[in-house]
Amino acid sequence: MHKWFEQTENRRPNVVNSRIRLVRNWDQYRFPKTLAPMESEELVKRLEFGLRNLKELDGRDYEYAYLEELDELSRRTLRERRILNSSILEKKETVGLIVSRDESVSIVLNGDDHIRMQFLSSSLSLGELWRMADQTDDYVNARFSYAFDEKYGYLTSFPTNTGTGLRASVTLHLPTLSMGKKFQSLIGDMSRFGVSLRGVYGEGSENYGALYEVVNQKTLGSTEQEIIDLVNQAAGQLNSQEQQVREKALKNHRLEREDEAYKSYGVLKYARRLSGKDAMIFLSQMMAGADDNILRFREPCSIYRLMLGIQTANLQKLSHKPLSKEELDVARAAYIRKELPELV
Repeated sequence: MHKWFEQTENRRPNVVNSRIRLVRNWDQYRFPKTLAPMESEELVKRLEFGLRNLKELDGRDYEYAYLEELDELSRRTLRERRILNSSILEKKETVGLIVSRDESVSIVLNGDDHIRMQFLSSSLSLGELWRMADQTDDYVNARFSYAFDEKYGYLTSFPTNTGTGLRASVTLHLPTLSMGKKFQSLIGDMSRFGVSLRGVYGEGSENYGALYEVVNQKTLGSTEQEIIDLVNQAAGQLNSQEQQVREKALKNHRLEREDEAYKSYGVLKYARRLSGKDAMIFLSQMMAGADDNILRFREPCSIYRLMLGIQTANLQKLSHKPLSKEELDVARAAYIRKELPELV
């Protein structure tokens, strides 16, 4: 089965993915950080047993696992694919994982909160993801009563999640806009509107690949629909601005843009060694070239899938052995050469 990040249908230029995340806590237990090891294990087993027939809800095939039973490389790979975050990855207590085969839906049990539900899509589809999340939330709540307060809403381990417990986000590719002098002030403007704009792979010039995530700052004091509308609007505005500056660059400097795109493709197609930094920069330039219709592939290609594939843990997993820095650079180039389609 194809993973969600391999999909190329219905994709809008500059939109990498949409994500809905909900956090909930079962009112019969204290928050995860205060649970004893035996309580953590009991909690996870009870939650997992109650959700064993999740397929009846949406028809998806799910895999069930305990985090401690996975090897270190598999855990790091899940972190690179954003199913786990760093704090969950480092937990010593029992953590349960329920992940759909295409990895578009995942539920983490006893992570930072008792239940973290996540829904991912390669298109701009927060509304559709929210409908899925709402349906799943009702399914879980019918089996486990949530910690809820009439004034404050859903109670969570971190006050920043209290209220709706909802984080809605859209990841955008902003290679031209982020190079502008006014980009930092634009980030400040986003903050005043109630959303954060942050680099996916670092901050500022260190964000190789020019991928930026737009996410709501508050979960308290707004409805779920208001949060989704806010993030949708902010993502749409940023995408529109990126398109405007890209169209202007194409109009005034088309030869330079074409040269950049074709050079990036050539390096990626034939290089024998690539650092993570260089690979992300060239993939970003190639993604822009494809979105601008400069580069045309013989077959559909998800460049974001390649960006995930060149990350360290994924390369080591494909190689079935630990790799030195030099070996990683060789494996990264080989992976891209193998996966990159021919041009039309």
